[in-house]
Amino acid sequence: MAQYSLSNLRNICVIGHGGDGKTTLSDAMLFCAGASDRLGKIINGTSKFDYDPDEIKKKGSISATLGFCEWKKNKVNIIDTPGDANFIGDIKSSLRVADGAVLLVDAHSGVKVQTERTWNFCDELDLPRIVFVNMMDKERANYEKTVEALKEAFKVSFVALQYPIGSEQNFKGVVDLLDNKAHIYKNDESGKYDVIDVPQDVAADAASLKDKMVESLVEIDEATMEKYLEGTEISTDELRDLLKRGVTEGKVVPILCGSAEKNIGVHDLLDAIVNFTPSPDSKSTIKGKAKDGAEKEIKIGDDSPFNALVFKTIADPFAGKLSCFRVYSGKLESDSQFYNASKKIIEKVGQIFFLHGKEHVPAKIVKTGDIAAFAKLKETTTGNTICASEDNSVTFDFISFPSPMIAYAVVPKSKGDEEKVSTCLARLCEEDPTLRVNRNTETRETLLAGMGDSHVELAVERLKRKFNVEVELHKPTIPYRETIKAKIKTQGKYKRQSGGRGQYGDAWIEIEPLPRSKGFEFVDKIVGGAIPRNYIPSVEKGIVEAMVHGELAGFPVVDLRVTLYDGSYHDVDSSDMAFKIAASMGFKKAFMEAKPVLLEPVMDVEITVPDDCMGDIIGDVNARRGRMKGVDAKGKIQVIKAQVPMAEMLEYVPSLKSISGGRGFFTMGFSHYEEVPAHLSEKIIAEHKKEKEEKE
Repeated sequence: MAQYSLSNLRNICVIGHGGDGKTTLSDAMLFCAGASDRLGKIINGTSKFDYDPDEIKKKGSISATLGFCEWKKNKVNIIDTPGDANFIGDIKSSLRVADGAVLLVDAHSGVKVQTERTWNFCDELDLPRIVFVNMMDKERANYEKTVEALKEAFKVSFVALQYPIGSEQNFKGVVDLLDNKAHIYKNDESGKYDVIDVPQDVAADAASLKDKMVESLVEIDEATMEKYLEGTEISTDELRDLLKRGVTEGKVVPILCGSAEKNIGVHDLLDAIVNFTPSPDSKSTIKGKAKDGAEKEIKIGDDSPFNALVFKTIADPFAGKLSCFRVYSGKLESDSQFYNASKKIIEKVGQIFFLHGKEHVPAKIVKTGDIAAFAKLKETTTGNTICASEDNSVTFDFISFPSPMIAYAVVPKSKGDEEKVSTCLARLCEEDPTLRVNRNTETRETLLAGMGDSHVELAVERLKRKFNVEVELHKPTIPYRETIKAKIKTQGKYKRQSGGRGQYGDAWIEIEPLPRSKGFEFVDKIVGGAIPRNYIPSVEKGIVEAMVHGELAGFPVVDLRVTLYDGSYHDVDSSDMAFKIAASMGFKKAFMEAKPVLLEPVMDVEITVPDDCMGDIIGDVNARRGRMKGVDAKGKIQVIKAQVPMAEMLEYVPSLKSISGGRGFFTMGFSHYEEVPAHLSEKIIAEHKKEKEEKE
């Protein structure tokens, strides 16, 4: 494998909405550069990037995939990302290690949900980008309309570098506005083209667009602007330099166009990537945190100590765990070791690979700026910083993964597979940190949470395919509670004679409600030895055990005080067991007389949506018995804060998607318990009693 200098490396993330052609474009770039001997096609399962069986079945990307090619003596690392919001974690982590992004936009439908979200991710990371208007060969493709839609949506300085030649099925090439030449592509998907003079039928429009391009570029540099205003012609080389500077500094975003499927315009895009996007040495240093937490500047270069960031983990049932990393300084050889600064451990390294789709290309060494992978690391996971040694160790900030929006209870199809399921789910969560697994000890359910239905369902499919584990998904059990609203006194008496020593316990108790979230209190007010001291703990134990399954619907009882104030005993027949049973009997009787009610968990919910659908979202929240807490405006985005019962949020994801057109997302966390309305309480109690009877 050839070695490349820092200035000859490009790390590019291909982003955009699902179905806009990201993977097709990535495959076309490899083919044009000679890194693939055929033009990969998603439709027939030959894509270099969508090689996973689930992706071939779905005919779409479900995880970020790496590939690389050489273009004009530059190595271009390509990270093809999913366009589905369910897999947003992979998009964010891939952008974290890229030096630039290629954003695809459909020439017909223009700016869509994921177009906006991925653009905003680039803004958060100050990442330079190029826009590629794809599918120019499709029906109703409109280049000018798409460019205007981009300008309207993102309010930045877009610079069109090309003008299309032909439209829809007659689309055949582009005018290169910098060189003022036309590129007419062969109609054979080869990616080859002829360079000719600009055709007369597009010359006027192309010239007008070039004037706008020049006006935008000269604004980048004050001296060049003065020359331009004085009437001096700006040379092509000067424009190229301005464009490179403008892209690197985030002042301009170039727009190119083509058809990834027909391999038109891909050659020009590769040129733009190596000519205008920054190389890893565009910055001289990178910031990290030293061991003491202080900020530390790391000099970028092969001569600096090795520092890298692990940004992706792949759970491969055959190769084991693969850990993908980006090197920010120094170099690392195969069969060596590194220090994991995030976990403060040393790990041994076997073979280092460059990933090329599903191919593993062995590497003796990986240097600054490059992206590679290890296999079978024991402790290192996504987000970890790895260094040469502990002495010079630093940690790099990673991304914050979005919280899951939906959860299901996972039940193994085969008895005895619980531990295996837990282990395999943990491996999937290593691969995809937006998946979360936890065990609800109260409901005794294993919960698998993800970004949406298809995200969780795909994880279940992968469990079966990768680890031969089959599970079923069910709605999680709502952890209701039971409590009381009145004060009641009652007697619990247990007396039994069975021919020898009998059983006798007699306890008078008073139960009364406590404020919400105060739990349980036991008060001993026995005087005069009515009950011997050694039996009083048994009374409390009997009550606590009775509270585990309430008399209303079998849910735990909370928020009450029990006072033991009188009783009696027998010198021979009384025992710990007798008083425990007596207390339990008295509690159950008093509970049902003390106006018992059902409590439900209420969640703090934050819903982020565009302002044009805020009213519908608020109406839907109110319909779900939610209470509004406020709205925060962030530009055209509104953050709606509310408190909503958990039961009403179990199926909220599809509703939010429908109302917001897929542009909304939400987070939630537990707030408190509240009384369930009577009409709903009756229904819940009836359902749980029926379930109990069926089990018996």
